Amino acid sequence: MMVTKRRSLRLAVVGVLGATSLALAGTAMAATPAAHTTAPADARTAAAAKPAITATPSVSSVRAWTLFRVTGKTTGIKAGSKVTLQQKQRGKWVTLPASTPVNRSGSYALRVELGLKGRNDLRMVSGGTASPVFEVTVL
Repeated sequence: MMVTKRRSLRLAVVGVLGATSLALAGTAMAATPAAHTTAPADARTAAAAKPAITATPSVSSVRAWTLFRVTGKTTGIKAGSKVTLQQKQRGKWVTLPASTPVNRSGSYALRVELGLKGRNDLRMVSGGTASPVFEVTVL
């Protein structure tokens, strides 16, 4: 990685701001020790974002092997993690060779082609998290 003047300046400013905020937080904590208690475990787990994925197809019906897009947002999933398309075939979820990374804002966009004619139940998955099922009919 190449270090530029701009990046060096940015790191210096972040360091100074971090040190200042730590110093201020330390004096505030020393001034009011009774006010700072630890939160119960329930509150800490509720504050953490529960992983979730949304998925919206660009069309509700499409001709076989015609491109369409599936877009959505994620919460609680790291940027760069893969979201993958799954299709319900004979009652089982089958992972298709269509995946894309989640960007920094938590959104994704995936181009898809389907050839299985009829109603297709689809969902997006990442790890153990799955989006609600959506339908695309292939003509």
